[in-house]
Order: sequence, then C-alpha cells, then structure tokens
Amino acid sequence: MARRKKGRNLNGVLLLDKPQGMTSNDVLQKVKNVFNAQKAGHTGALDPLATGMLPICFGESTKFSQYLLDSDKRYRVIAQLGIRTDTSDADGQVVAEKTVKINEADILAVLPHFRGDVMQIPTMFSALKYQGRPLYEYARQGITVTREARPITIYENRFISLNNNQLELEIHCSKGTYIRTIIDDLGEQLGCGAHVIYLRRLQVSTYPSEKMVSLDFLHQHSVNQSLLDALLLPVDSPVFDYDHIELNAQQAKAILLGQQIHFDEPYQGRTSLVRIYQHQTFIGMGEVIGQTLFPKRLIHTEQ
Repeated sequence: MARRKKGRNLNGVLLLDKPQGMTSNDVLQKVKNVFNAQKAGHTGALDPLATGMLPICFGESTKFSQYLLDSDKRYRVIAQLGIRTDTSDADGQVVAEKTVKINEADILAVLPHFRGDVMQIPTMFSALKYQGRPLYEYARQGITVTREARPITIYENRFISLNNNQLELEIHCSKGTYIRTIIDDLGEQLGCGAHVIYLRRLQVSTYPSEKMVSLDFLHQHSVNQSLLDALLLPVDSPVFDYDHIELNAQQAKAILLGQQIHFDEPYQGRTSLVRIYQHQTFIGMGEVIGQTLFPKRLIHTEQ
C-alpha cells in the first residue's frame, strides 16, 4: 500500500518577494509549510544577499519550472566601487582596494561593452556543478576550477546613479547571467574594482512585480488558506511566453497517451514549443515540427 503524501495537493505559482539574508531553499521550505503543500520548488536561486522575485511552483506547475529558469530576468543592482571581494559581493572577503576617480561619463563610456551577446565566465562562488559538486564548495576550500565562458545576452544595463562611489544600474539579461560577475568585470574595466552590495530581482519572464508577496504577509495570514490560495497564479503561467494550440477531444486524448498529432497544414506559429489546451483547459507542453505535434511535458489529468 502506497504511503499517503503529506500536505495539500496545490497547483499554481506564487511570486514571492524573497527577503535578504536567507537562502532560496530556506525560503522555499517556509512557504511550503505555510501553504501545507505536498510539492513545491523554486525557479532560479537568489543569493542570500539578494531580494526580489522568486517564483515558487506548486504541484503540477513544478513540471514547467524549467521554462522559467530559461527565461529573461531584470535586476536592480548597487555596486561599491573601489573594493573587490573574492565572491564579488558584500558577503566575501576583500581582496583589493583602490582609490576611485570615476565619474558618470566614465561609467557611460564603459557600459556599452557590457551589452548585447557576450561570453561570461561563471564565478567560482556559483552553484554550477563540477564533478558532481557545486563550484562554491571548491571555492571555499581555496580551489579554483577552470570554467568555460558561456554565451549570455545583456539586453539593457541602464545607468541610474553614482553617489559616494556607489553605482546603481538596472540590468535586463538572459538566463545564466551572473550579475556579480558583470559588476566584477565592470570594476576591472574601470580600473578600480567593484562588488555588489545590493541586488534585487525585479522581474522573471513577464510576471508582474505587483503580484509579489512577502514572507511576512504569508505568515500573518497563514490561518486563512483561501486567501493564500487566491494568490496563486495559473499552472500554465510559467509558459505564457509560448504560443498555444487548441485540440479537440480526440487529439487531446491521443496527446495525453503520449502519441503524436498530425495536422493537415504546416504549423505557422511563432514558437515551435507550444502550450496545449482542450476546451481552454491547459494539458501540457508540446513541440511542433512541420505538421506534427509531439508531447513534451504533460500535466496529470483525469481524462
């Protein structure tokens, strides 16, 4: 006899405004407990120093969290010029200090070098795996591992202010971008060094920032589960960026059985990956190649 899972079978996405000083996993566990949820996962960890948007996926939504990991992000960052640290943020040890003789014109002259398609070497203080272990474990032991540069895209790095050697920027970037590394590289380009002292994620994909809720709010209303449940966004919200296809009952049944669907005409949509619906009910993700729809990731349904 199968063991009964603990907690409620919730489905949907919560946009948490992550507080400073906590790991993303610590926050996830607290949210999961507040909602008394069977299954939950976050999409793209934020450093303990960072705050802001951390989508928490419940139940069936966890199947589509990868699409949020692959999505674009927007950040507000403040860098302290003149000081470089081993982690490129305020939690690290100072490794160099220099006098700052930088003005706004110097910043504006350098920023274009950090826009567009660039190659970025991930920081040693990251969760990327090497031989099954995250890089930060090696870094804490004083071991440096050779890392390959990875392609990223910086859509925007907008100058906001420069006060008391603190540079504030807003950065819109692709998946896999390390803001700490951008700031460290920027500091080296300016010749004075820099590290992150404030980082806030403003947006993930197209999720609206006004939908974020704090951990304090959740704790204050933890006894009102209907109010909490109303905060959840739809199961298909992680994939709203993709085109959608509506299937009839026969086609939907075939897809849910893992079968392919053939269309009379070639698909003319914007994205080859598509959201699949029957009677406006989301049933999963598929990929269209030519005139054939292949199932990719399906939700559990009673059909």
